[in-house]
Amino acid sequence: MIRTTLVTLSVLLALALPAQAADDGIAAPTLRANVTVTSDVVRVGDLIDNAGSSALIPIYRSPDLGTTGALPVAQVLSVLRAKQVIGVMTGDIKEVQVTRLARTIASKDLENAVASALEHRFGLGDAANITITFDRGISDMRLDASNTGSLQAVATRYDARGGRFDIAFEISNDSNPVPTKLRMTGTAIETVEVAVLTRDIDRSEMLKSSDVAQERRPKADVTGEPASRERTVGMQLRRAMRAGTPIRVADIAKPEFVSRDQSVTVIYEVPGIYLTTRGKALEGGAEGDTVSVLNLQTKRTLTGVVTGRGQVTVQGASQSAPMAAAVEQTSSLKRDEAPAPVDTAALLRSLVQAPASPAQVAEAQIPQARVSQAQAK
Repeated sequence: MIRTTLVTLSVLLALALPAQAADDGIAAPTLRANVTVTSDVVRVGDLIDNAGSSALIPIYRSPDLGTTGALPVAQVLSVLRAKQVIGVMTGDIKEVQVTRLARTIASKDLENAVASALEHRFGLGDAANITITFDRGISDMRLDASNTGSLQAVATRYDARGGRFDIAFEISNDSNPVPTKLRMTGTAIETVEVAVLTRDIDRSEMLKSSDVAQERRPKADVTGEPASRERTVGMQLRRAMRAGTPIRVADIAKPEFVSRDQSVTVIYEVPGIYLTTRGKALEGGAEGDTVSVLNLQTKRTLTGVVTGRGQVTVQGASQSAPMAAAVEQTSSLKRDEAPAPVDTAALLRSLVQAPASPAQVAEAQIPQARVSQAQAK
């Protein structure tokens, strides 16, 4: 009978406490539906508002860094009662969400930190051209939220022969005077952007857009200046190369529009006159190159510029042998006399038309011989 009376009195007292607290202006302890923590333990004060002197009592281990856990209200109240915390207002809350805050460092940021520590040291170049591979596949790294400082390299080792690095970092901590220490190991290789063949290419083929891809390759594998993809498209290789081979600037050249001994179209251009004839290229050349061509009609050697495939343009008279009239006229000029006008039509006829007889060929060669003798004197 006495025991029943005591229990009844205890229940009535518990029910009266919140009302009495309200009357006295003291806020009642109230359960939170969503909780965030930064430490590795959850305390009473994290779960309950107005926890009073019980706030610092630890009751749960925190979730993993950067994760969220759920606690049923009945379980929370049971744990609180075990810690002598009673009379908690729960409202209509069914479960409590507990999130542990964390600082996340992305794997790319870790790579950048290592590359920056090695930049312009140990014979390496810019950090942007250093490719980092960690010994262990490091993804995003989570640290306690109190680690607010930046990654500071305090000790750096690098083996240039094998590309191995061993770097120690420190991060300042808001809740601890001792910084957090990290150690990272792996390989660091300096790379370059270079055009790479996607298939086997012969020397005579012109490179198309689909024949070339842009890749990063170890700098040691590309001896010489690497060629970019934009620079290689439309060019021709100086030698046959296999798929996957990086292309250097020295490996490419303008496409050869004229080959040695090739039959070409020779175009004669002077103001107001445009003539074409057949010729044979005495040397190969790309567009814009100056080459020698044999006029098949006159058997004269001309010098012209490659202006298209199988096409050489001669600007005015460009014979290797000077014309007789021009030599004689020039040699007879006096200091104060102006040269006589040149008959352009006659000059072109002499370029295009073949000599009528062997005697004429001999006559055409005499001025050249005279000039040679004059030079010899």
